[in-house]
Amino acid sequence: QVQLVESGGGLVQAGGSLRLSCAASGLTFTNCAMAWFRQATGKEREFVAGIGRSGGRQNYADSVKGRFTISRDNAKNTVYLTMNSLRPEDTAVYYCAADRTWTTIVSVGSSVYDYWGQGTQVTVSS
Repeated sequence: QVQLVESGGGLVQAGGSLRLSCAASGLTFTNCAMAWFRQATGKEREFVAGIGRSGGRQNYADSVKGRFTISRDNAKNTVYLTMNSLRPEDTAVYYCAADRTWTTIVSVGSSVYDYWGQGTQVTVSS
C-alpha cells in the first residue's frame, strides 16, 4: 500500500532551521506532484509548498516564500522541505501529500492530493 512517512520535525528557536523529509513507497513517485501542508492547532490545514514531477516547477505560500525550499530526489522517492528563518507562527503539524494524476499543475488545494502522511510536529519557540 502507499505510504508517506515524514521525519525531521522538532523543537527549534525562532530564526533557526529544520529540514523535513517525506519518504514515499507503494506508488510511482515520478508520476506524482508532491506537496507539504501544515495545520496549526485550531486552524485549517493550509498549503505550504509544492513541487512538480521533475522538480522544475515549484509553488509556495506567500507566508513562506524566501524562507522555505521544497526539493525532491526521485532516485530516493523522497521530498524535502528546508525551512529557514523559522517563526513561532510556523508552529504546526506538517504533512506530506502526493497527487498521482500525472499533472503539470502543482495545486494548492488539499482535495487534489490522493495520499497523505501522518504528519510531523514542528514547534518554533520565541
